[in-house]
Amino acid sequence: MVVDDDATLADVVARYLARDGHRVECVHDGCEAFRRITVEPPDLVVLDLMLPGMDGLEVCRRLRRQWPIPVVMLTALGEETDRVAGFETGADDYVSKPFSPRELALRVKSILRRARGGGLPEPPSGILRDGDLVIDLGAHEVSLAGTFLSLTSREYDLLVFLMRHPRQAFTREQLLAQVWGWTFGDTSTVTVHIRRLREKTEPQSALPRRIVTVWGVGYRYEPEQS
Repeated sequence: MVVDDDATLADVVARYLARDGHRVECVHDGCEAFRRITVEPPDLVVLDLMLPGMDGLEVCRRLRRQWPIPVVMLTALGEETDRVAGFETGADDYVSKPFSPRELALRVKSILRRARGGGLPEPPSGILRDGDLVIDLGAHEVSLAGTFLSLTSREYDLLVFLMRHPRQAFTREQLLAQVWGWTFGDTSTVTVHIRRLREKTEPQSALPRRIVTVWGVGYRYEPEQS
């Protein structure tokens, strides 16, 4: 679903996505988009931030409460605070206007591939364990001290990758390439996803013990000492 109040832009985006074999529905109002999503949830939403009826952030926020549908934020606003706000509500990527429709189509293809299981190579079963933090790869579940965590697919992929490479430092660009599968894109999405993971897995997210910052480099996963 492409949600944008600019009918011409929405049509251009839809044509590029249709060339890749996608069935595309265009909606031009936030309230109508959310109503249609509740009737027939799409595989992915390209969502403008500034919309009549209900803005894109609110649409994404409500969508996230019910479905793990990937979202690409599309907006004319380019400030980092706007990008962070989009990621905080659960957006998977953020594209600023003006943009290349072909680049957007490539991002959509990458996101859908990972959402459908074509991303990180995972065994059909197995356990990753670090103290009271446990990932059941077969069930695609994460628990902390016996309590299951609610993670988005990106947060899950990022945590799995980091736990599989303990004590190895990665730049944001490397994480974007390894976890998202992108050689382009806004690295602030990595920063926001790291912060969200810390909030869900660390006793004190401001003083992380597992997902630590390597100053001047990026991030590293530090397993608990036995």
